[in-house]
Amino acid sequence: MREITIEHYALGSSATTAEAMAELAGGHFPIADRVPGAAGEAFDWHRWHNAWLKSAGREETAGTGTPTHLAVEAADGFEATIPWEQLTHAAVLFAVGNEPLSAAGPIRLYVPSGSSKCLNVKSIVKLKIGHNAASGEIEASYGFKRTFSADDLRMKK
Repeated sequence: MREITIEHYALGSSATTAEAMAELAGGHFPIADRVPGAAGEAFDWHRWHNAWLKSAGREETAGTGTPTHLAVEAADGFEATIPWEQLTHAAVLFAVGNEPLSAAGPIRLYVPSGSSKCLNVKSIVKLKIGHNAASGEIEASYGFKRTFSADDLRMKK
């Protein structure tokens, strides 16, 4: 069972599992209800987020407002940032045939109403719930994390 790291702008960092997230969300549905042709069981992103806040003793994040975006990181280095308002119909796939996800797990995020061409992100290992206090809209973005070694950064003559 792989852990998922959750980083929240006001509540700090914690770890959980796909199964614990699904249980906390309080119910699940066939992902095909929101994403035709997809298979498996999912839970509603906002329902989970609200239950997670309550479990942390917070109804809302006092003084810091609503999150502005969700950033996700996949096991393969893929990253996506989704504006909070685009997560209205977002669903988290956590099981197929009553079994935890294997190839695309531990969780997969589907954003059927998002502006990004990246409708889903598989193999998510980190969720970053963010709040950007600066003015300006957060835009959806996605791609692979760029990592460089020290040798890559050294100038070669």
